[in-house]
Amino acid sequence: MTKIRILLVENHTFVREAAREIIKREPDMEVVGETSDGLQAVQLTGKFKPDIVIMDVVMPNMDGVEATKQLKAKYPNTSILILTADEEDQYLFALLDAKVSGYLLKTVSVQELLSAIRAISKGESVLQPSIARKVVERYHVATRYSSKGMIGPLTRKEMDVLRLAAKGRKNKEIAEELNLKVQTVRSRLKKVFKKLGVRTRTEAVTYAIRKGWVSLHDLHQK
Repeated sequence: MTKIRILLVENHTFVREAAREIIKREPDMEVVGETSDGLQAVQLTGKFKPDIVIMDVVMPNMDGVEATKQLKAKYPNTSILILTADEEDQYLFALLDAKVSGYLLKTVSVQELLSAIRAISKGESVLQPSIARKVVERYHVATRYSSKGMIGPLTRKEMDVLRLAAKGRKNKEIAEELNLKVQTVRSRLKKVFKKLGVRTRTEAVTYAIRKGWVSLHDLHQK
C-alpha cells in the first residue's frame, strides 16, 4: 500500500504530537517530518517531498501564509491543508488565494481530519462548513451575464453545468435537467476545469464561490 506522506507544521507541541499519534495509527498514512517553524517547513518539504503539508498559521520566523506561498511556488504538486485556531479573514482569504487544498479549524474531530487528508490526497478540496459559509458571505453577489452570455471566462452554458455540479448533481442528473447528453456534460466540465486552472469539481465550485459566480441561493436551492 502506498501511504500518504505528511509533513506536520504546527506551532504548539501538544497539538503536533497529538496529530502525529493520530496519523501513525492509520495504515494508509505516515508522518515523514515535523516542525514548528514556517521557514523550516519550506526546507523540509524540499527534503522529504511530502504529499500533504498540514500547516498552522501563526508560527515563528515565517507564518503559514508566507510559508504556503513559498511552498506552492517551489513545490506546486504538494497539497497544503491548513489546520488552525484562527478564523481571521486576513489569513483565510490570503491562504485561499495561495491555493491551499483545505482549511480546517482545530475544533474538528479526529475523523474529520483523517477524512480531509484522504480527500485531499485524491485531488479534492476541503473547507470546514463555517469557513465555507464565510467564503460564500464574503463573495455573495448577484450573478449577471455580459451581452455575450459570459461570466468571467465561462460561457452561460458552462456556468449552468457548474451551478448544478455545485448542488452535488451527478453528470447523468445534470444531463437530464439541462436536456443534454452525458458526454456533453463531461465535455463542458472539462472546459470549465481547464479555463479555471483546477482539477476537480470541488476546486471549481470553490473558485466560483470566491468570484461570486455561485451564490448562497444557488448552493441551497434544490
